[in-house]
Amino acid sequence: MGLEIDPATRAAVMVMLLDEQQATRLLGQLEPEELRTLGERMCALGDIDPTVISSTVADFMELSEHTGMSVSDRTRQVQSLMTGALGEMKAENLMRSIVPDSSRLSSSLELAKWLDPEVIAPLIEDEHPQLIAVLMVQLDPQVAARVLHRLPDAMQTEVVHRIATLDAVSSEAIAMLEELLSRKITAAHGAMPLTLGGPANAAEIINKSGSVVEKQVMSQLNKIDRSLAKRIEGEMFRFEHLLVLDGQSMGALLREVDSETLVDALKGAAEPDREAFFAAMSSRAADGVRDEIDARGRIKMAEVEAAQKAMVDIARRLAADGVIAFGNSGDDEYV
Repeated sequence: MGLEIDPATRAAVMVMLLDEQQATRLLGQLEPEELRTLGERMCALGDIDPTVISSTVADFMELSEHTGMSVSDRTRQVQSLMTGALGEMKAENLMRSIVPDSSRLSSSLELAKWLDPEVIAPLIEDEHPQLIAVLMVQLDPQVAARVLHRLPDAMQTEVVHRIATLDAVSSEAIAMLEELLSRKITAAHGAMPLTLGGPANAAEIINKSGSVVEKQVMSQLNKIDRSLAKRIEGEMFRFEHLLVLDGQSMGALLREVDSETLVDALKGAAEPDREAFFAAMSSRAADGVRDEIDARGRIKMAEVEAAQKAMVDIARRLAADGVIAFGNSGDDEYV
């Protein structure tokens, strides 16, 4: 190669050594004049002698040893790389979690991620489905599912459709969502701090922590504040938690529940929720319970709640005896 190894030529050689994706990201950071000069040198390289490559890399390493890396605008550089790898919206959310920026907690969008679904749903239920979809994809999937459940029935399908077809989201759309949430939160709650956490939130965390943590924490809580421990315990075991029992645990539970209690409890449950119980029965037994539910007629919600509580109490007893297991048992010991 007969070209002089000036800085622009060395840069051209270094870019040619990168794979196409890396080179594309790098070129995207340059100014037009820099791109023009670099492009000219790359086209003029011709065959590149191995000694030229070695010399170029050696020069680069020597320069790196003396210059180091400036922290100036490091956040922008990292965000640019993340955007190239993940897309604008995901990169923005990731940067909010890794950049030590004290102002990010004041963001209404960031705050929304910490709110209960019962608080979020009323804030957005009268908004355009597209805006709701933009918010939903930024929430934890479990939280988003509970928000979706609380939206009007007529809106749920439209929001899911928007989520499924959502592509690039502009920074203007995010800014609009921020402004909306800020206005709605202020209108609904004023300047007072919003209620976060509480027994239900604590119970949800404990449920997912495994039985070893649960026993240790609940035992200590009972010593510190027995009343609070009972409230948390009440939230830890709710009727909807029975829906995720495995087949063996569900079978053990159903053997302890009398037919009348089961019928009353399922009378107030949605059809998909009933299927979680029917799946643990024989088809004949399930059909029999269905017939009893249909023949039961109208009953008071208080009767449904009493029956469901009775089933939960039985489940709690069985769990305490080690017959059935709730939640994540990832840290449990096996023998």
